[in-house]
Amino acid sequence: MSKIKATNVDEYINAAPPVAQKKLRELRSILKEVAPNATEMIKWGYPVLFEKRILFSYSAFKTHINFMPTGPVLKPFEIELSDYKTGKDTIQFSYDRPLPSLLIRKIAEYRLKDVRENDAKWMY
Repeated sequence: MSKIKATNVDEYINAAPPVAQKKLRELRSILKEVAPNATEMIKWGYPVLFEKRILFSYSAFKTHINFMPTGPVLKPFEIELSDYKTGKDTIQFSYDRPLPSLLIRKIAEYRLKDVRENDAKWMY
């Protein structure tokens, strides 16, 4: 899937293929519940939630969505993430499996707490 040219998060989601839209909306909902005061914006062509600094980002690709909460936040969840493809700062969730909502929520809450309490940076 080519990079979506959007000026806001709704445009980004609506421009994604239908299979991606459902997952993006679900992920967005979880993240907004965790950080209801965060501002949504498009940064680097992808949706981000910002509160003092970028909390997390997410994006749609051909076979999966990426959730980007930063690498240091992923470390405490390595065992729980063993069934998912991860990168330095990302987790891939394929379209053919349900999103692990509780795990996403735990990771997002951990990231939010890290930013609020430790002024954690976006990229390390």
